[in-house]
Amino acid sequence: MALVAATARLLDPVDGLRRRWLRLLGPLCRPLMVDRDVRIAVMASLMIVTATLATIVLPLWVLAIGPMIWGVPHLLADVRYLVVGQGFHRRPLLWFLGGLPIVATGFGAGLSFGLLGVAAVALVARAGLGRRLAAIAVAGLLSLGVDAIGSLADLIFAYLHNFIAVALWWAWRPRTRKLHWIPLALFVGVSGLLLSPVGLNLAERSAALFREVGGLGIDYQLARLAPGLDIELGLRLVLLYTFTQSIHYAVWVHLLPDEDRTRATPPTFRRSFVELCRDLGGPVMIGAAILALFFAAWAMLDLRDAYSGYFRFARFHGHLELAAVTLLVLEGRFAWSR
Repeated sequence: MALVAATARLLDPVDGLRRRWLRLLGPLCRPLMVDRDVRIAVMASLMIVTATLATIVLPLWVLAIGPMIWGVPHLLADVRYLVVGQGFHRRPLLWFLGGLPIVATGFGAGLSFGLLGVAAVALVARAGLGRRLAAIAVAGLLSLGVDAIGSLADLIFAYLHNFIAVALWWAWRPRTRKLHWIPLALFVGVSGLLLSPVGLNLAERSAALFREVGGLGIDYQLARLAPGLDIELGLRLVLLYTFTQSIHYAVWVHLLPDEDRTRATPPTFRRSFVELCRDLGGPVMIGAAILALFFAAWAMLDLRDAYSGYFRFARFHGHLELAAVTLLVLEGRFAWSR
């Protein structure tokens, strides 16, 4: 506890800067501080605009550096909000039946094995038999589809899981107002723009699409994100993935934490850190810090290897998200699924 308190005090200067900034803004910032719906709509829209500009101007930098900075924090958020926050970590059957296949995907097991974990958690979900059997049937059909299309399934899942995060944010709490439709419409609009010739033309004009970053050039990203496709379509898909990955991180690191809080006003950075340590515990926080430092040091030595290593390690988290969403739906924890 003393270590948490000492570390939290390091955030006091950051809180001080935020207080001074808010005083400078005066009455302009009050709606953002007291009205969560307004704050989230504004912040999400600003993040989408920023991610759009970064995708067009510095796409390869965003692809290469983003996971090294936000990768571990967003994995931590996965565990906090989808597992610990729901109390799933206190249910041994979930760990044993679903956790093992999902963790195995981080060690090279295939997508079908991850879907086995989804079916397993559906089997022991606290829901009616009919709903559980329906979820198991869907997981089984998806597994058959995965086997039919082979390695392409992993690529499709990589794209879809960025959109799943946005859908999860939208469904996280009941909505009484329509402000959240503003960033959602922006997200859909920008995704369409980046898939169009206009988005590609804008990115090509910046010339950054063809500047290699630490051995991670456009050829590498095309081989990873659009193998065997026409070059123009491939470039559009790379741009789409760059943008949606950025929003995926924004959802987990900023938007969903704000949605999950009981208080409408945002806490200080110090308080946020203390609450994070309380929720996850010291060992998890220390492990995450070591992991983040490990990937940062590895990236400074060899960015390309660190990049590949991170995605091999983090492969499990897409399956974790899918399994947790399955439980949340089956057990009626979303307002619309009750």
